Amino acid sequence: MSKHFSDLGIHQQLQQSLTDLQISVPTDIQQKVIPVILNQHEDVVAMAKTGTGKTASFGLPLLQLIDTKKEDIQAIILAPTRELGQQIHSNLESFAKHSPDISIAVVCGGIPIKPQIDRLKEKTHIVVATPGRLADLVKREAINIKNISYFILDEADEMVSALKEGLDAIIAEIPKKRRTFLFTATMPGAIRQLVNNYMSKEVVTIEADMKTVGHQGIDHQYVVVEPIEKLEVLLHFLNSKEGQRGIIFCKTKAAVNKLAKNLAINKFSSGAIHGSLTQGIRDRIMGQFREGHIDILVATDLAARGIDVKEISYVVNYHLPDTYDAYVHRSGRTARAGAKGLSLTILQQEEVVDIADFEKELGISFSRYEKADAQSIEENNGLLWAKKIFKTKPNKTISEDFKSQIKTIFHHLTKEELVDKILANYLAQTASNTPKTEEVKKKKKR
Repeated sequence: MSKHFSDLGIHQQLQQSLTDLQISVPTDIQQKVIPVILNQHEDVVAMAKTGTGKTASFGLPLLQLIDTKKEDIQAIILAPTRELGQQIHSNLESFAKHSPDISIAVVCGGIPIKPQIDRLKEKTHIVVATPGRLADLVKREAINIKNISYFILDEADEMVSALKEGLDAIIAEIPKKRRTFLFTATMPGAIRQLVNNYMSKEVVTIEADMKTVGHQGIDHQYVVVEPIEKLEVLLHFLNSKEGQRGIIFCKTKAAVNKLAKNLAINKFSSGAIHGSLTQGIRDRIMGQFREGHIDILVATDLAARGIDVKEISYVVNYHLPDTYDAYVHRSGRTARAGAKGLSLTILQQEEVVDIADFEKELGISFSRYEKADAQSIEENNGLLWAKKIFKTKPNKTISEDFKSQIKTIFHHLTKEELVDKILANYLAQTASNTPKTEEVKKKKKR
């Protein structure tokens, strides 16, 4: 029988906020973590996949433990990216809707620091931050974290690998007598080292049902392509998912830019985010994606952290990730909040052998996605061509006389006849531009 939040010790004000958010039954990780944070005194290491409700598992008991009579900062929550930090802050504000005395601030990089310094002059109980910005604020003596009672690391596996310098500077400032709560989807060696170095010897390790919860509802598939056909296979797949939202992951910023350009050329509703874009652009693209104004997000791994959108139908690994951890984080963007989702990995033939390692390490099974045949690809390219024409804005600089002459040529054609002739012309042009199979073979032999 499922527990309720009242059974876990969550008080009435927070329960009311959860009711407002239509959250009634705690997830597995919430049932395991909340009582430990509320009723025990040890540090906590919690392992749970993305989409399992980690923020509420530390956020709810933390809000309950805050002493609103004190004006000192009592808790620091670190997140690896600004997007995730903002998401955590938004969630905590929602949970604290009926607890108005609790003050929560967010300080992240990528935006001017002065307004954040001004905000920290006001009473603040909880600070959500990215490591680099928090370390900067400490260096400027704009924030006092020497008296905190709670230190929370969310997505810690990403934090230690990418942002370790800022993290070390922060840990050197905070009191040794504190409780540390570390949340991670994976347990690489760097996390074990952090636990050994910076957490107390009395650590409660909590693990959600990792084999089922983290991958529940995700259909893992792979498709094998030749390098020359990779983009066309992707475009065919995306056309089949029209109207659904998805994320395409690339290894590098350059690859993100190149793919995003190709999607734009083919009139897909898409946007791109990576670390070299200004924070304003990233925020705008992320806002458009969250609000459903664009359907496809092309992203690097780190830039996509903090995307908590329930309606993501699919994830595409345009490049096979370098680590198992990266695959977990990528695929975990879909099938959130009990939904179903697809994680499709596009491979070249020599990469297929790696699939068995991913299956063994992650406890998942991949099925083979049959790529579209040549005729389907050709027809899809035709559909994309037609969409380009449909979405092309009229050129208002064309003279009326020239336009009239063109109309005269087509005057006696019906709509059906005009479509037939335009399509025949398109097919003739593509046929003349496509090398014959025998010619390609001869070139390869040379």
